Amino acid sequence: MSQPVVRETKHRTSAQSDARGLRDEAAGSAPAALFFPGPCCQAQVVRNDVSTELMPAAVYVGDGAIEVQQLPVPDFGPAEALIEVSHCGICGTDLHLVLERYARPGSVLGHEWAGTIAALGADASGWEIGARVVLDPTPGCGRCRACKRGRSSVCVRRKPPDLLDFSRGAFCRYKVVPAAQLLRVPDGLSTRAAALTEPTAIALHTVNLAHVSPDDRVLVTGGGPVGLLTTAVLRSRGVRDIVVSEPAAARRRRAVAVGATSAVAPDELPRAQMGRPVDAPFTVAFECSGHAAAAESALDQLDYAGTLVFVGTGSAPPRVNHNRVIVMEQTLMGAYNYDAEGFRPALELLASGALPLDLLIEPVDIRLDEVLATMHRLTAGELPGKVMVTPEVSA
Repeated sequence: MSQPVVRETKHRTSAQSDARGLRDEAAGSAPAALFFPGPCCQAQVVRNDVSTELMPAAVYVGDGAIEVQQLPVPDFGPAEALIEVSHCGICGTDLHLVLERYARPGSVLGHEWAGTIAALGADASGWEIGARVVLDPTPGCGRCRACKRGRSSVCVRRKPPDLLDFSRGAFCRYKVVPAAQLLRVPDGLSTRAAALTEPTAIALHTVNLAHVSPDDRVLVTGGGPVGLLTTAVLRSRGVRDIVVSEPAAARRRRAVAVGATSAVAPDELPRAQMGRPVDAPFTVAFECSGHAAAAESALDQLDYAGTLVFVGTGSAPPRVNHNRVIVMEQTLMGAYNYDAEGFRPALELLASGALPLDLLIEPVDIRLDEVLATMHRLTAGELPGKVMVTPEVSA
């Protein structure tokens, strides 16, 4: 890619207008037009190769389908940066949005990304073209009840999020972000591995919320990418007694390789008697699968004063035996996003060498046109680790 430069402008160039027209023609309908609505910026990218005015993107078009479309490289403002996406992981949220058809047509999904700065707005200081970066989350106010308890992801002074707004994701070649929220990828960490920063930050938040200590006995239900990463973070914290419950044999094997003491099929977990713990109960359980039956079983495995953390999302809610929770004084909680420190601790952990990155990330990356098929494979449990998407299209 030729190195871009930046100049100020008040009007869209003819090349950009042509690119937008080509985008609409390629899309054939409204979905792609929803991706980058209207001119609203004061900066543009100037490149020697005008073919880079268009970029490939995996666009959700409705009815559980994804199409690769050619969209214009997005405009960016004076305080923003244009990022060339290196890799973007497929998240469980992406699976729900697409396969359960919650996503809005025209959405470009993908939020677990890392990339390099391709261009900078005139007011974006402290950065240089080519810097490898991830995007830190928007901080909380720091003063409300939630923030003071270290739960800035649910800051009560923040505008409630639109949980279906994934219109400007990273299953594409370029995206625009606020330059002030960028974090530099450490020198010892590959850009590909840095795309694991967002889910690692979630795993850290999850473990921190539960106040896990090395002498806890921990159950993780679900051995997919979320469960594996949670297991790896637990091991990095010195926890040695970790059992993973997972129906897919390949994922059970991967869980043990990542650091679980053992991995069992869900039907191997015992049923609890009324008001009594099982023979070998757990002090903490992390429900990472999003399946109702897994959550119900995890609750059965908890000891007196045990803690169950809901991590994985799912469409069917579990049935909670509140009488059991009462008489055993158990705690149930949800883990939404990140700690107040944002992504920096996750980047540091990834760069430390404490996590088995080669086991947490699938060895083969996929292209944009392979996203939908891979989502089906992930749902079927065929792929244990995180799948990384590159912004390329098969020939």
